[in-house]
Amino acid sequence: MSWPQTAGLFSAPFYRMHSPMAVVPYWFYSLPDHSPFIKICGLTDPDNAQACVRAGADIIGLVFYPKSPRHLEIPRAVQVAHTLLGQVPVWGVFVDAGLDTIMAHVESCGLTGVQLHGRESPGLVDALKKKKLTVTKAVFAAGSPGLDTVHTYTSADCFLVECGLGKLPGGNARTWEYRLARKIAAQYPVLLAGGLTSTNITEAMADADPLGVDISSGVETAFGIKDVQQVAELVRMVKGPGPGR
Repeated sequence: MSWPQTAGLFSAPFYRMHSPMAVVPYWFYSLPDHSPFIKICGLTDPDNAQACVRAGADIIGLVFYPKSPRHLEIPRAVQVAHTLLGQVPVWGVFVDAGLDTIMAHVESCGLTGVQLHGRESPGLVDALKKKKLTVTKAVFAAGSPGLDTVHTYTSADCFLVECGLGKLPGGNARTWEYRLARKIAAQYPVLLAGGLTSTNITEAMADADPLGVDISSGVETAFGIKDVQQVAELVRMVKGPGPGR
């Protein structure tokens, strides 16, 4: 299977050696030991975000969804994002927002990627790709869009796969049958999400075989504030021992 050439984080893709169906971005090979990458999502504090990066986070996610307790208004998001410039990619998480709204946040905060966590159309993904952004589309095992829709989002760089149960589109701390993501992960770059903690992440990754993991509530002391020691522990569990870990 071939993956479309894309701009941004997931460009110039390569095939994953242990799973010949899956396409892997070149950026993956810059990680220590080709280890899975870790996105820490829902940060609300600049110092806390910096600490998560020092603990080993590869990507930081900022939530722009007013119903979420981790939602950021643009001025605060700018503070968080600008402390991370040149260190790691910063992605914005949106739920059924329009192109103009998304781009206003991208331009204000200097976002390099967008995560679409609602029922967005393939056309919106296409439009964001034309803006040279990394685009991740969420699909759900028990929600809409379902796991069987991935083939309709032909220009997405990556798929975030989670259960889709709970009051919010994400960040509900709900565990699920992670093995259901494995079929998609054999064909596309996948971020596994949903209720991941230090107690289940090893088994979840073995079940799903994702390219990376997306963690939010599983390392929180309060909404939007991460326990840096827990982040560091998860980094060691996902990536294995390494310098400073």
